[in-house]
Amino acid sequence: MNADGEKSGSSVPDDEWDRFLRESVDGTPDAPKEPSARARTVARRLRDEPAEPTPWRTYTSARPKRRTGWYVAGLLAVFALLLLALAPGRVIGWFTDDVADHGPIPMESARPQQPPPSEPAQRPTLDEPFKGSPAERWADGTAGITMPAAKATGWMSEAQVAQALGRTRDFLAASSLDAGVLRGERPEAAIALINPHQRDVKDFLATAFRAPSGEDDPLLLFSRFDKTRTRLVGDVVKTRGRVTFREGEDGALQVTTDVTYVYPVTRAAAESDEVARTIVRREIVLSWDDPAKVITERGTASLVSYKVDMTNGGCDDDTGGFLIPAFGAGQGSAGPSGGPELDPYDRSTSMTDLMRESADGECGTASRT
Repeated sequence: MNADGEKSGSSVPDDEWDRFLRESVDGTPDAPKEPSARARTVARRLRDEPAEPTPWRTYTSARPKRRTGWYVAGLLAVFALLLLALAPGRVIGWFTDDVADHGPIPMESARPQQPPPSEPAQRPTLDEPFKGSPAERWADGTAGITMPAAKATGWMSEAQVAQALGRTRDFLAASSLDAGVLRGERPEAAIALINPHQRDVKDFLATAFRAPSGEDDPLLLFSRFDKTRTRLVGDVVKTRGRVTFREGEDGALQVTTDVTYVYPVTRAAAESDEVARTIVRREIVLSWDDPAKVITERGTASLVSYKVDMTNGGCDDDTGGFLIPAFGAGQGSAGPSGGPELDPYDRSTSMTDLMRESADGECGTASRT
């Protein structure tokens, strides 16, 4: 621009000049940005004490006679055909109920429409810690988590998606199934899979393990028991849930995990034989970001959101960052708030709706454990 205020012939075009000024203030839009976890919530539940066990019904099978007439066989055949015609479902059920009631159930491929059916009221034991629970028919460990087939999504190829899904499963195992972490150890392997450039998450983790509170609670992401108070029964954790993915912000692979974990526990004392169950459901959303657009480290994912609902894990903000199961009469107490009754095995409700129901912060009572 010359002394008279007119533009010289060497000036850049107005639109380019304006863009330069905007980027000088706002930063270059194509530069990698720092990720941030956008939400975290927590709700806790208490559990009901199981009802008195129902005794098994015993019987002695009839021994067939060695000699029967053809007329007896014919009469039985006619009777069987008559029963099949009048009540086919009941007849077929005689042969399939035992498998259906006690065998493993299919993997969860979509959100169920209703909670699992009620099981006979039976107290769990050290030998059968899942007795009387729907989890008795669930799979063990990561086998109960349905993993989707990989396909190219966003900035990732099919092979890269498969690798990211595998690392997502590794995170679930390291955070909620690892034996050392369950005994209260720091979940180093799980933390190593979290993008270290998320400042808010880094601060959250530092505070959660140094001075845990209701807001900064390691239980949002990790399952931990105080080994001086509680020990797990056996080495099996029952799980049910699924992993899904889609293209997220800036072409990232966004992976959502929604898994329910069932932990059988007893008191730490060696002579203790009373078994309780702590049930934890977590929804964790991970973003496997494009390093050209988001500041990240190879092999790590950014935390988008994380939510948890706990049954018999302690209904107090001051649990010291550990799951604190109750035993005996305290198992079914809802506390002074008298919160709603909920079924911890009901996966037909989304975590978002479950958190909305828990917005008042009251401790509920589990309808079963």
